[in-house]
Amino acid sequence: MEKKFGPALNPPLGRRYDLDWLRVIAFIILIFYHVGMFFNYWGWHIKNNEQSNLIQVPMYFTGRWRMSLLFMISGAGVYFALGSRSPGSFLRERFVRIFIPLLFGMLVIVPPQIYLERLTQGETYSYAEFYRSVFEFQPYPKGSFSWHHLWYLVYIFFYSLAGLPLLLFIRRNIRMTSKWAVFFQKPLALILIPVAWHVGGSALLGHRFPTTNDLIHDWNQHFHYFTLFVSGFVLCTQPAFWEILKKQRRLLLIVWLVLLPVVYYYYFSEREVTGLENIFNDLVKSTMTWCILLSFFGYAYVYLQFTNRFLRYANEAVYPFYILHQTVIICLAYPLINLPLHFWLKFGYLCVGTFGVCLVLYEFVIRRVSILGLLFGLKPKKRRKVEDQGIPAISSES
Repeated sequence: MEKKFGPALNPPLGRRYDLDWLRVIAFIILIFYHVGMFFNYWGWHIKNNEQSNLIQVPMYFTGRWRMSLLFMISGAGVYFALGSRSPGSFLRERFVRIFIPLLFGMLVIVPPQIYLERLTQGETYSYAEFYRSVFEFQPYPKGSFSWHHLWYLVYIFFYSLAGLPLLLFIRRNIRMTSKWAVFFQKPLALILIPVAWHVGGSALLGHRFPTTNDLIHDWNQHFHYFTLFVSGFVLCTQPAFWEILKKQRRLLLIVWLVLLPVVYYYYFSEREVTGLENIFNDLVKSTMTWCILLSFFGYAYVYLQFTNRFLRYANEAVYPFYILHQTVIICLAYPLINLPLHFWLKFGYLCVGTFGVCLVLYEFVIRRVSILGLLFGLKPKKRRKVEDQGIPAISSES
């Protein structure tokens, strides 16, 4: 007999290793993705003298879901954070562990990226001469003030603040979320209703608000990412949601595997689609992305409920790695631009070099100097010795 999910208590605030694993994996993929941006034909800050269509194939696939996954994990992190903190304490820690690293990143970590980009555009000034322009506070690309890859921190910071009343309301209404769990155990509801929501949002906002990552004009992305942020929060309100994903994980996997060739057909055709075909294309892509996300959560819930030394280390290291990685990539890539080396040799060097430099800076500098730990979003040393309830700060738990 099929199990029916009735009213349930909030799950215990034990550590969710499956979410930890997904978070670490997602950020590892992000580093490879940004290395790939140096070599593909998409717009980026600096470019290799030889580009490749081949590298765009896996990048297009991961680009469909990698940031969506992180926003859902961020929402899950907020759920656990609010279980052990008052709203006021939660907001104070958002400021310390997200806003301070963001401001530090904009003034120290990001400027070298802009400087090296300017050199590729023909500028000849020194870094000291360039750096003065940062404090003119003119937004990039006209000026030199930007958050670049740190836009994710901007978004989860403001989602945490603006969405707090809604999240508190959801967390306090256990009976409401238990009814949602009963409803969404039906596969059609689990897939079609969220997909229809996202497709409808794209139809209304997609053409009017193209992606900018500038917070102010990015309303189409806000619609999708804030929805995913809240969805990740809602999943943690009831154990029944995770049992649903566990039960339906194979179906979800089959659905997105079937749709993947259709998505790649439209990508490789490189033709403009309009009207009903455009709606169909968006429907297929949204369904594939949603099923990927849910299947990842379902499989992780089954197979990744464990920890080890790597996960414990990576959970702390991933935030500084995220803040550092794109600047490290660009600094390592700039001298390679015109070198007559094989494409894959450069790619391998940048991957190994980026992880190596980030590891050395983290292990021997950041985690050993208290003020740098604060600026890179690490917990105080005393708190690092005790496992927190929930999942760590970069996913919005603090």
